[in-house]
Amino acid sequence: MKVSARNAFKGTITAVQPGAVNAEVTLKTPGGDTLVAIITEGSVKSLGLAVGKEVVALVKAPWVMLAAGDSTLKFSARNQLHGTVSAVSKGAVNSEVKLTLPGGSHVFAVVTNDAVAELNLAVGKPASAVIKSSHIILAVPA
Repeated sequence: MKVSARNAFKGTITAVQPGAVNAEVTLKTPGGDTLVAIITEGSVKSLGLAVGKEVVALVKAPWVMLAAGDSTLKFSARNQLHGTVSAVSKGAVNSEVKLTLPGGSHVFAVVTNDAVAELNLAVGKPASAVIKSSHIILAVPA
């Protein structure tokens, strides 16, 4: 599967919490990170999602927010992945920031150059990727 989303996390479903319209699906990556996705009940059924099933969680880089340092802030976004900045690729207006997580996975975010400067994001500095659960797309092999 080839996709345009910069972030693709393989994982195993550890929980499915059904709801009237949406379900909450929790997965664990091989690196030990936990992600929570909110998807429709129809998608849960059509994809055959259940505990133990392997999935890929897709997140476009512009949907990833960044927090600088060892953030102790509380966010309404369910997914907070703490890591270290491992690359910053500056463009004319935006930069792509790559975080390396402790388990070895990478998270890519596209943020403005002003945000990179204001947050003092630089290689080797700690940062957190913040991802809303509704911004995660789940995929399974066809």
